[in-house]
Amino acid sequence: MARRSDNKTVTFGDAAAVTSRPLWGLLGVITLFGAWFLTTTAFGFPEELKEKYAAVAEENAITAAEARGEPVDFDGLSDKDLFVECQRDSANCDNETSYSQLVSPLSFPSIPDTIGAAGEIFTEGYQNFSIWEHTWASLWRVLRGMFWGSFVGIPVGLAMGLSSRARGFFDPLVEGFRPIPPLALLSLFVLTFGIGDKAAVPLLIFASLWIMIIAARAGVRNASLPKVRASYSLGASKGQLLRKVLIPNALPEIFTGLRVALGVSWGTLVAAELTGVQDGLGAMISQAKNFSRLDVIVVGIVIIALIGVMMDGLIRLLEKILIPWQGKG
Repeated sequence: MARRSDNKTVTFGDAAAVTSRPLWGLLGVITLFGAWFLTTTAFGFPEELKEKYAAVAEENAITAAEARGEPVDFDGLSDKDLFVECQRDSANCDNETSYSQLVSPLSFPSIPDTIGAAGEIFTEGYQNFSIWEHTWASLWRVLRGMFWGSFVGIPVGLAMGLSSRARGFFDPLVEGFRPIPPLALLSLFVLTFGIGDKAAVPLLIFASLWIMIIAARAGVRNASLPKVRASYSLGASKGQLLRKVLIPNALPEIFTGLRVALGVSWGTLVAAELTGVQDGLGAMISQAKNFSRLDVIVVGIVIIALIGVMMDGLIRLLEKILIPWQGKG
């Protein structure tokens, strides 16, 4: 028999009754990392072969360091190195019988290899830039793209929601450019603006501009008509109506647009940083691709994801502070 609640008699189908459960979120993260571990770990790899390959690799590292006159830097073999050595030593290491591994480290890095790459990047940097320089370069590009996209997009969206002339003028432009993926314009932006930030920032502006226009337009068009009529009946001017009713009413949609635009901008970041820039997380990922450093690529992706989550959390916090009435009727 179903339990009865005195406070709520309806839960299924009531969106307000659906909340995030932290324990279930933790279970989802554990499941993800568990699948990663199970699919990339080599089970049953012969220990004697590990010792053999490590000894040979250490001897080679010592010989190479002495030839260069540098100190020896050998931290052991990664899972990828073991796989490569096993492929070379097919007479002693038959990977079909010696061990089982669902995903090759040449296709996706293992957790230990990824952690090792993260330690290397955070201590030594990558391609002559520290990880903080890479991160700040990407963050600064995204912030500039979001700022200018919002600075232009929000007023245009408000105008489209309030003026039939503005709606008629901008509608063909918005509906014509909105479906175009930013990545499709990468080559055009490079040829038009040049390489580096000259093309990367405009591409990020393009990625966020149309989202902010549509969000602001939707916010104004969803304004409560009784509130508008009540404001006019109390003698409010158009400027007062805009400041006191329409813009506050549009803020929830604008913040939703900010969150969506942020996700699209981060998704466009890697492509935007293929335009000749030397620093940035996207540039780091692109350079790692050239050297088949899958572990570095995964580290870069994880950093982008974490920053995206933190920025989304910041927007949610600002939304609670600036729109305390949202969801309260």
